[in-house]
Amino acid sequence: MSKINCIIIEDEPLAKKVLTEYIQQVPFLELQGAFKDAILATEFLRSGSPVDLIFLDIHLPRLKGIAFLKTLSHPPAVILTTAYHQYAVEGFDLNVTDYLLKPFEFDRFLVAVNKVKPVRADNAEKKETTGTKDYLFLMVQKKKVKILFDEIMYVESQREYIKIVTTKKEFISKMSTHEIESMLPPGLFKRIHRSFIISVKKIDSYTSDMVEVSGVPIPIGRGYREVIDNL
Repeated sequence: MSKINCIIIEDEPLAKKVLTEYIQQVPFLELQGAFKDAILATEFLRSGSPVDLIFLDIHLPRLKGIAFLKTLSHPPAVILTTAYHQYAVEGFDLNVTDYLLKPFEFDRFLVAVNKVKPVRADNAEKKETTGTKDYLFLMVQKKKVKILFDEIMYVESQREYIKIVTTKKEFISKMSTHEIESMLPPGLFKRIHRSFIISVKKIDSYTSDMVEVSGVPIPIGRGYREVIDNL
């Protein structure tokens, strides 16, 4: 089984110690580093070191966790850790994988990290079938539904759900845009907003702040303009 490379961004020594011990008990997690603030973590991420998962505290010195998350154009999976439940909705709006309310036990921690495992498995499967697979199977209303890549127009985040809009119909599935993005061919689909992934083939036109996909206007998020310019 491939390892999930993770980092901790946490300024409380005890909380960092608990997270480190929990990570060490999970065979598929590999801790790459722990940082007391988001600025130091940003420097690590810019170094190019592979990171699949971030354990992110919300209340951090210098740069708050939510503000830091908004600066990431292509964030890995994120599990928020905080003692304040009122940030849960905003966290899910940013497509975080889970939200751990301090203090949390190991079993709750395990539930959260197990949500990241399928993403890694899907990535491995996608690499094995590159060039041959032109579809995906998605869980929709308790059954697996086959969706062709050529029929997908765009994907929209709806908190802990996603809506996949195709040329035939719409599908709702309980997963994050981070998860579905890992299942889509990167040459055919691009994230242009934290809440939208579009099919490059279906682009009709675009401006500095909007892309028209099969007649539907979709906003370009701040920090994603370069994605469109590089098409």
